[in-house]
Amino acid sequence: MSTDHYVVIGNPIAHSKSPAIHARFAELTGQRVDYQRLLAPLDGFASTVHDFIAAGGKGANVTLPFKLEAFALATELSERARIAGAVNTLKFEHGHIYGDNTDGIGLVADIVRNAGVSLRGKRLILLGAGGAARGALLPLLQEEPAALTIANRTIAKAQDLQQQASSLSDRCELQACRFEDLQQPFDVIINATSASINDDVPPLAASVFGKDTLAYDMMYAAAPTAFLRLAASHGAQCRDGLGMLVEQAAEAFALWRGVRPPSAPVLAEMRAALQASL
Repeated sequence: MSTDHYVVIGNPIAHSKSPAIHARFAELTGQRVDYQRLLAPLDGFASTVHDFIAAGGKGANVTLPFKLEAFALATELSERARIAGAVNTLKFEHGHIYGDNTDGIGLVADIVRNAGVSLRGKRLILLGAGGAARGALLPLLQEEPAALTIANRTIAKAQDLQQQASSLSDRCELQACRFEDLQQPFDVIINATSASINDDVPPLAASVFGKDTLAYDMMYAAAPTAFLRLAASHGAQCRDGLGMLVEQAAEAFALWRGVRPPSAPVLAEMRAALQASL
């Protein structure tokens, strides 16, 4: 039986943990998969993809800064990719390029399945109104929260995302505001901003965090991010985005192979390796 080839495409790409994750998925499911990093020139994403397809490639994950270009390149789109306006997973089949976005469903899987926190009937905050927040919108609303507040530095972008959300759900109370307008406690606070990259945090009042609040940062690092340090100082439960990384990869693997890999052991291994790097 031949081995099928997949890649993760980005620039930069050397830091990507995706090859290690997919190698473990292949081992655990008995799938013959080779998965590598592929550096694309900043002005050469489409040609890189087409060259990979011509060489027999079956699919690709897409990371920064190419998710919008992947969206434009796809000849077919999943509903969640269309709503996200970005693609992180490509499947090449029968001359078509199918684009999906597994980021949001990976986030929800990590919160609901791995953290054991139901989102149904809960009050949620989504911090940020960029691509990461947009990608999470449909999967979060499908969990039927009671309320979703989108907070952003500039309220206009939050309002745009609120308007998009209103077309997806008529049962969830939707609001848009600036970070500093948030005052009351919420059940789940999801940081979809890029502030953690610079060890920064959106300006949040202490009152948004309760002892039962889950504070979730889409980013992850060996040490807690600034957002999670802030949340912990106010008594919240904290979780970083490592599980989201593993779960979005599992969703992509299932799309490509028709087999859902067990994510829990891989997440445990990734967590142990991350902590060992401290």
